[in-house]
Formats: sequence, C-alpha cells, structure tokens
Amino acid sequence: MHVSDIIFPVEKTRRTGHLLTEKVNPRTISIDELSCSEIIDLISGEDRVAFEAVSREKDSISRAAEMVFRSLEGDGRVFFVGAGTSGRLGVMEAAECPPTFGTDLETVQAVMAGGRNAVWNSVEGAEDSATASVEALRDKKLSGDDVVLGIAASSGTPFVISALEYAKTVGCASILVCCSEPENIPADLVITLLVGPEVIVGSTRLKAATATKMVLNMVTTTAMVLLGKTYGNLMVDLKPTSSKLVDRARRIIMDICGVGEEEAALLFREADGNLKVAVVMKLGGLLPEESAKLLRENGGYLKKTLRGISRSAGNP
Repeated sequence: MHVSDIIFPVEKTRRTGHLLTEKVNPRTISIDELSCSEIIDLISGEDRVAFEAVSREKDSISRAAEMVFRSLEGDGRVFFVGAGTSGRLGVMEAAECPPTFGTDLETVQAVMAGGRNAVWNSVEGAEDSATASVEALRDKKLSGDDVVLGIAASSGTPFVISALEYAKTVGCASILVCCSEPENIPADLVITLLVGPEVIVGSTRLKAATATKMVLNMVTTTAMVLLGKTYGNLMVDLKPTSSKLVDRARRIIMDICGVGEEEAALLFREADGNLKVAVVMKLGGLLPEESAKLLRENGGYLKKTLRGISRSAGNP
C-alpha cells in the first residue's frame, strides 16, 4: 500500500487533537536534550502515573472481572477487540490464558484490526474500519452469553466502537477500556484510565499500554481465580506445554500433597498431565477416573473437592 492511499482528505479525517492521549506533555518537552539515565528517570516517573490511574478505577475493574466471570461460568466467551497496540495487548492476554489457566482456545479470544498480520506489522487504516470487527464477531457467532471487551486508548477507534455497538444488538455484555474521556460510548461499563499525555506525544504504547495491560491482567486473573483455576495462589489448571511448566506442575503437586519429586512425577504421569486429578488421586486415594469424576461433580474446584474428601473421611 502506498502512503498516498491512506492519507484521508481533511473532511474525512477523524479529529483526535482534543484527546488527552494526544496532548503535549509539558514535563517531557526537552527529552531530546537529556542523557540516557535522565530519559530513563523521566519515563519511570511518568509510569507511576499509570499505576495511580488504575488504582482510581478499581471499582470499575472489579465490575468488569465479575462480568467476565459470570460469562465464563455460564460457558460464555470473552472477546478482546482492539487495533494497534491495544489490539496486541488483547492478543497477548488471550494467548496467555490457555497455558496459565487451562482454558481452551475458544474461551478467551482476540479480535485484532487487520487480522493476524497486524500483530507483527502495522496494517494501515485497519482501525478505521467500522465493519471488519462486526464481521469477525458475526463469524464467531457472538451470543448473549459472551462478553466483548473493547480496548481503545483514544476511546473512539471505529473498529472497537462498532464491535461494542454490535454487542448491544446481540445482547451480550460489553466493556471498554480507554485512556481518554469517552463520549457516548455504547458499552455497559467503561474503564477510563486517565494517564495523561504520553512521554512521546501520542505514543500510547507507553503509559496507556502499561495501564491497560494492568487492567487486563486484573480482569482475567480475578475471573479465573473465581472459576477455581487456582488452589490458593497455585495455577492448578496450567497446561504442561513446556519443560518449565511440567516442572512447575510437579512442584505444585509436591507442595499440595507433601510428596517427593519422583512421586509427584509419577502421579502427574498417571493423571495424564492433569494436575488437579493427580492431587485428588493422592489425597483421596482414588484412581484417575474416580478423581476426574469427583472434580467434575465439584465444578472443577480443587479446594472444594478436597474438603469433600476430608469430610467423607471424618475430618473436620
């Protein structure tokens, strides 16, 4: 695509100069005259603003986590919709859920403006499409059981806004995470992270992205904990897709069951790589099939399953 193909006429250009994320940061005007260490100090100081912005929105973040939890609890799905940096944050979050929490690939998904290629390369004009996201969600058979979580630092990205509007027509819950004061946003919940002007004017891969990533971490982690994907703070639903994760799974079995490394490895193997099943086998004295059945009867919650075993054994 030639540059001239994406330079819109003035009358068709989306005006963004009024947005907080497009303002000039007075504290960084002379950044090009600073030393390396001075620039790092300046960026570090600005990043603290991102943490403060997230803290101010903790009530809304909690509501978002509850919405996602309720959806997943009812076999719904979550779709992160975004363009550019915002879209890549959604891709990252969706990609991390299966290995960390054992979710299948359909449960948490990302809808990226420009498609897969845009994860690695800038696809010019993709964020301006008001139809592409709707088509993608329609192809995925978006339903009222799902949640659409839009990510747009500017709060007005057409690709994201149209997805939220479509979510309304389908009847599913909708959330927007943004870093500028939103206007007439068609979402059930808006999380506004007022991080202020960026270190480099308009570069929302900086504070805006940092704050947004924190929110996505909080929402998915909270929802997964509520779904029983952890035992205490141990990720007992992890998928052993690497030697590191296999080692972590063994250590978790050792911690919970109080066994040595060799026995933990044997239990994990007999449980066919299912950490929860391995733990129930050991602490309940059950076969793999019996352990899996008991877990299913308890909704997959390991702590609830083990408490039931303890009560059956006459323990308080």
